[in-house]
Amino acid sequence: MTDILERRTLFIGGRWVEPAGRDTIEVVSPATEQVVGRVPHAAPEDVDRAVAAAREAFDHGPWPRMTPAERIEIVTRIKDGLLDRHQELAELITLQNGSPITFSVRAQALSAVAAFGTTLAVAAGLPAEEERTGLTGPLLIRREPVGVVAAVTPWNVPQLTIAGKLAPALLAGCTVVLKPSPETPLDAYLLAEVCEAAGLPEGVLSVLPADRETSAYLVAHPDVDKVAFTGSVGAGKQIMAAAAQNLTRVTLELGGKSAAILLEDADLDAALPNLVMGAFANSGQACVALTRILAPASRYDEIAAKLTAAVSSLKVGDPSDPATMIGPMVTERQRQRNLDYIAIGQAEGAKLLTGGGIPEGLDTGWYLEPTLFGDVDNGMRIAQEEIFGPVICLIRYEDEADAVRIANDSPYGLAGTVWAGTDEHGIEIARQIRTGTYSVNCQRFDVAGPFGGFKNSGIGREFGPEGFAAYQETKTVHLPAPARA
Repeated sequence: MTDILERRTLFIGGRWVEPAGRDTIEVVSPATEQVVGRVPHAAPEDVDRAVAAAREAFDHGPWPRMTPAERIEIVTRIKDGLLDRHQELAELITLQNGSPITFSVRAQALSAVAAFGTTLAVAAGLPAEEERTGLTGPLLIRREPVGVVAAVTPWNVPQLTIAGKLAPALLAGCTVVLKPSPETPLDAYLLAEVCEAAGLPEGVLSVLPADRETSAYLVAHPDVDKVAFTGSVGAGKQIMAAAAQNLTRVTLELGGKSAAILLEDADLDAALPNLVMGAFANSGQACVALTRILAPASRYDEIAAKLTAAVSSLKVGDPSDPATMIGPMVTERQRQRNLDYIAIGQAEGAKLLTGGGIPEGLDTGWYLEPTLFGDVDNGMRIAQEEIFGPVICLIRYEDEADAVRIANDSPYGLAGTVWAGTDEHGIEIARQIRTGTYSVNCQRFDVAGPFGGFKNSGIGREFGPEGFAAYQETKTVHLPAPARA
């Protein structure tokens, strides 16, 4: 049995302190169903302490008053510390959420390091002040930190979603109370150690593992100036409603039901590996997953056959094995959610092309076969609702206008891709899709560019200059006009 990683203190305002209560969170491995970690469960009293420390540090401490170069120096040390410990970070994430280790190294740990790096570059190139010529006289435009930030992050890609909030918040001069998911608190403790070693001043960062009740208390706190959240649409709506009471600023990165369009002239051999990667990365537990694949009627049978073969060949198993492509679902509840949707799809009349059940020989762990439905109508629940697992819909379309219509016929608008005979043709399609990020003849996610969604996929952007600006308030200072000669 794996030794239990146990933490007894909370990181509040840069110090390791005793929690207010005695409740704990048990971290259970989705691969072994064994308890692998235990941390304190933050209580509302801990939230009050953390927010008070952040408020004091923002209102009176050195962090917001440092020069950008001074903050850059400290955040660079955080980035370097995460790089030094990236393998440990990846293994912790895999232990907690079952993410395949190859994905955890590349897309969990190293992507977080890259996000810190690109945000550092943005901060270095963005002046805190600039002068403009106004209609009535000169203007001084200042960019100032928004204040105390509550960052609430999910379990599926914990460190990347943390980096998308923490890096710009810190570099802008904000103070942060981080609330990681109760499924993945251990990697947040490692991050706290890195930040402590980097020399963050007192009060700038707190880390509070907790459930939804404590999260609700945090986001509604009157001394919080901004909430940055990644998670479900339902939770995002609740956060937005709570934030409205105090006019708290929000950035919400929510769900997706992204469509991949294969045009008639697409190179299927080039597209298929990318489609499979885009659909099943992180065992399908990704908001950007390509869960709807749109195939032209003229090539539908060919695409269905090749895609079925590719999906059925994916290796399911131990997430610590570098050869594994599909690890377990994060919880038994999440696997049952997927199984329920598979039953719904069959009841709706979709054709199960491969998968649909629990893999043979994997009785321990919350494993699920990678599943592909064919003959899916876009109005079916399996095509409209986010399942968050390895369940994919293959949808037939008649012409390009029909493909664009189907891709846009969704309450979500987070990501997507198109495969065309030429890049120019693909870009033409990309311009017609209502989604926040899109790929043409490739499947990419780049932390240098803004990321976020249209419609129910969220509000605001993370990463890039746009993500940095979300942690700043803009002030206009009117200057006296120069005296005339």
